[in-house]
Amino acid sequence: MNHGRTVFAQLLEFVPFSHFEHLVDVYQANKGATAFSAWSHFICLAYAQLTRRSGLRDLIACMNAQRSKLYHIGIRSTVSRSTLADAAERRDYRLFDALGQRLIVIALALYGDEDLGLGLKGPVFAMDSTTIDLCLSLFPWAHFRQTKAAVKAHVVMDLRGSIPVFISITTGKVHDVRLLDAISLPAGSILVIDRGYLDFARLFALHHQKVGFVIRAKDNLRFTWMTSRKIDTTTGLRADQTILLATPKSKMGYPEHLRRVSFRDPETGKHLVFLTNLFDVPALTIAAIYKNRWQIELFFKWLKQNLAVKHFFGNSINAVKAQIWIAVCAYLLVLIAIKHHHLPVSPQIFLHLVETNIFEKITLDQLVANAVLNEENQPSGNQLILL
Repeated sequence: MNHGRTVFAQLLEFVPFSHFEHLVDVYQANKGATAFSAWSHFICLAYAQLTRRSGLRDLIACMNAQRSKLYHIGIRSTVSRSTLADAAERRDYRLFDALGQRLIVIALALYGDEDLGLGLKGPVFAMDSTTIDLCLSLFPWAHFRQTKAAVKAHVVMDLRGSIPVFISITTGKVHDVRLLDAISLPAGSILVIDRGYLDFARLFALHHQKVGFVIRAKDNLRFTWMTSRKIDTTTGLRADQTILLATPKSKMGYPEHLRRVSFRDPETGKHLVFLTNLFDVPALTIAAIYKNRWQIELFFKWLKQNLAVKHFFGNSINAVKAQIWIAVCAYLLVLIAIKHHHLPVSPQIFLHLVETNIFEKITLDQLVANAVLNEENQPSGNQLILL
């Protein structure tokens, strides 16, 4: 029998506890808290994320049923609904925001050498947003439409390891393109974005920061053709041109040359047109960079399907932001654990293994090894696929 640490405790060990305590002091997160500390708060919501609890009542019932096992990782007494709800409203979400930023740094150090297979020297970032629907009567501060409330999570993701490096949580009314003013990327990096971010003045600002960009063009783009490069149409390329923007507003926003790459995807038959300031990259690589943008869409899908970001444990903007940031922290802990232990498993499968074995005393390596071994030993005949 393994008398070591539980799976949950092993994951929590990747949280830099001394730095967490420093952040607690910075944000005075334990001020006025007699029994329910910031660490206990984090454990509760991390448990909710890793086990996909669907509401406050569900979370409290499951946690109190495992009281003896939670004692050893920092929760010393029974947690009530009112205690957790009050902490969600009062404890500054910036504590968990700052913790997430530290975990991002740790994850980037582990995944910094990942190769995207694009032959590029600098990092590639994708930017997009996802909308989380809310009940207007419970979240009136997040008014979105006439009968609907929502918040948006605006994310910039480093595609090496699918690591979110920038997250801003706003109400649903905030337009995506405004967040381009808030990001700061290193010179020599590349940002890939969809056409919802098409603002030539903001793109020109990125260009001045020596940041490359790849963005889809809108159908009504007006431009003046300057030169063309030779292309191989069998690869899906249709045009590779140097252009100048033609309308007065767009010319004022971006007065220099742009590159226009027209591409028909051989797999889907979809015709795509890209604009970029990258002139020394092959045209097919431009298309491949944009294709990699879908990693951020998969991240949003993964977040909503596998973590608790649909049911919130408090109704204030502070409670919502805290819960979303702890969801991101849980995602980062999964990525860090996989890379640190060199686990041959996807984040989704690993999260499911953690969920079903969270209080088992088994090493993470052995947990994954057992799952992989059992999968390899399955008969290879035709069987009904349930998942």
